[in-house]
Amino acid sequence: MRRIVLSLHTSMDGYAGGVNGEMDWLKIDDTMFDYVNEFTEEADTALYGRVTYDMMQAYWPTAADKPNATLHDRQHSAWYKKVEKLVVSRTLTSAPDIKRTVLNNNWIDQIRKKKEEPGKNIIIFGSPSIGRELMQHNLIDDYWFFVNPMILGDGINIFPKGISSIPLKLNDSKRFPCGVEALHFTVHH
Repeated sequence: MRRIVLSLHTSMDGYAGGVNGEMDWLKIDDTMFDYVNEFTEEADTALYGRVTYDMMQAYWPTAADKPNATLHDRQHSAWYKKVEKLVVSRTLTSAPDIKRTVLNNNWIDQIRKKKEEPGKNIIIFGSPSIGRELMQHNLIDDYWFFVNPMILGDGINIFPKGISSIPLKLNDSKRFPCGVEALHFTVHH
């Protein structure tokens, strides 16, 4: 069975973005990219909401081709181009040439089926609305929270309102030079 992995940057008070979705408060460094690359390689499928997908699609397919491309740009661009991209959207259509499959009305059921198929992990980068839905259906196996040293006070919450408790086990934590603390939890059954 495949695992569903949620990877989110969060503020100390549990927000993935400001009130208007702004993310200028995120801190990222090269050490973090190396760390993320390790668990990204364990996934062959990426799951996005349409907004996050649009951001990813605007950058990653050509990131490695830029003259100032970093090692991370080259690695993640190669990974992005080879993995299947599942996008929850009411406006996009599937595009096999870029490995994009669009999920819509019954997308939770489609994810359940996908989880049963052979393959590597299914990873969600960002897409807090998708993460919230999957939490409510107990479909996430691993949580990677990159906790930024910031209190926003309001914004895009990473946790759904009224969620039932989800017991977690802390597997790993790592502090990066930029001040971000990575916390890796697995669901504890």
